[in-house]
Amino acid sequence: MRARDCKIVATMGPASDPPERLAMLVEAGVNCFRLNFSHGAREDHARRLAAIREVEGRLGRPIGVFADLQGPKIRVGMIAGGEIKLRYGHVVTLEASSGEGDGDVLRLPHPELVAALEVGDILKLDDGKLQLTVTERGANHVKAHVDFGGVLKSQKGVNVPTRRIPISALTEKDKEDLAYALELGVDYIALSFVQHPDDIREARALVGERAGIIAKIEKPSALELIDQIVELSDAVMVARGDLGVELPPEQVPIAQRK
Repeated sequence: MRARDCKIVATMGPASDPPERLAMLVEAGVNCFRLNFSHGAREDHARRLAAIREVEGRLGRPIGVFADLQGPKIRVGMIAGGEIKLRYGHVVTLEASSGEGDGDVLRLPHPELVAALEVGDILKLDDGKLQLTVTERGANHVKAHVDFGGVLKSQKGVNVPTRRIPISALTEKDKEDLAYALELGVDYIALSFVQHPDDIREARALVGERAGIIAKIEKPSALELIDQIVELSDAVMVARGDLGVELPPEQVPIAQRK
């Protein structure tokens, strides 16, 4: 890739598939193309990588390619009717279950998450649009106060900025995708939802020297050990929503202010 500390990344998709479009993107300054393994079939990734290598040879310019692994995205379970209205000030129950949530009960198909929660922990839902604070803990459930309310739909993301969740950054799907991406010959593997240096070490044991590793920093727990994570990684990406920024009081909607 070009010798710039900060790289310009373009995600591959239908709009960027034509070879002439790829060449235009490279000429405009793209350093590296991202293959998003959260979506798309394997044959799509293989076809796109082949097209990138063809443009690379034609332009005589090295172009980086990385496989972005999906990672262990934590989500709420299914909700009866598809959505629920969380109102400011209400208390909801979060249960470790794969069942369907309704009323004031939300099901979380992640028992390790519920087991790790303690009173005072904050949960951000749907990329930080909604927020809960844990007020009480039980055997397989917790109760939480609604800080920022709104409509929560089934299978929206959950982030816990106050605690490291004991989940590996590599799911079984990720390990299969990683092996396939290495077979294709990508330059880098991007590791999603990194929380700890051990996540990088686990990936390095599988990747070896066949590709570089990009640590995606999108969990607040990663910031606590960021120096070690950076030292173990070949590159770093700062991802969006899941870092969950706390709103200052003046930006909280009037209806939700305490």
